[in-house]
Amino acid sequence: MIHHFTPTRYHVTIGWHEPVLHVKDGDTIVTTTVDARGRDHTDTAITPRGNPQTGPFYVEDAEPGDTLAVHFDRLAPNRAIGWTGRYLAPNVLDPGYVRNTAESLSDAKTVCRWEMDLDRWTATLIDPADTRIGRFTLSLSPMLGCFGVAPSLGQAISCATSGPYGGNMDYKDFKTGTTVYFPVFAPGALLHVGDGHAVQGDGEIVGTGIEISFDVQITVRVIKGKTIEWLRGETDTHIFAVGNARPLDQALQHATTEMARWLQTDYGLDQVAAHTLLGQCVEYEIGNVYDPAYTMVCKVKKSILRQIGVIA
Repeated sequence: MIHHFTPTRYHVTIGWHEPVLHVKDGDTIVTTTVDARGRDHTDTAITPRGNPQTGPFYVEDAEPGDTLAVHFDRLAPNRAIGWTGRYLAPNVLDPGYVRNTAESLSDAKTVCRWEMDLDRWTATLIDPADTRIGRFTLSLSPMLGCFGVAPSLGQAISCATSGPYGGNMDYKDFKTGTTVYFPVFAPGALLHVGDGHAVQGDGEIVGTGIEISFDVQITVRVIKGKTIEWLRGETDTHIFAVGNARPLDQALQHATTEMARWLQTDYGLDQVAAHTLLGQCVEYEIGNVYDPAYTMVCKVKKSILRQIGVIA
């Protein structure tokens, strides 16, 4: 069944909020999100800033200990103007550089504005117009920056951060065509979606992608009795596991451990095989290194899994 849902309220925490819609295993949800500052498709502020989330959606039969699979059928910007931060986050720079440029970096609230061409699928820098890169144009690669299911123990956690439930991960492959697998902690899972980015580089190192409101279509599936510890994902070319923590090495540990578990429990590799394969074939990508918890992604090519005969 396809559900068309128009949000009227938003949450800046991911948690055990009252569901806005009940859906079933296999259903599709078509909805919209506002941008990170609470601005809608008309670029009007309609809700407080802080990565406001649409939802939560209650998925029937999803129970703690299950896995919720969410396929991103379509993620698309739906307005003409987006915005980004202007300056690199101090935590990704040498302290000496930060001290020497403190005056300019202090202007952190000033943003760049980008013009969307949704026919040509591009974003063009329009403000400031007097920098050396001028009217710089990028191809769009839309992704969701912040989304997740309700955390354990009845919690509601700020959309500024992330954890095993999801949250503000800002990883560029959370895009159309990707399937994300969530551990379920609450009855109905309570799925939230938001924080659309038209484009974003690795790490979200200016604290934003090109922030913009989105049209969203997702399809949900419940995997009964399947328990995972951290988010997993799948694209046409890779499987990946996500770890969220600070410092960055702890996020890497979570992601690598989840991938090692996955290769053993789902693909039938013994421990030596899983560890040997990861040692020579693993790929790492950085999601977010701006927010309270950093995001690391541990990836394995599907072509490798085909080579060893564990997938068709």
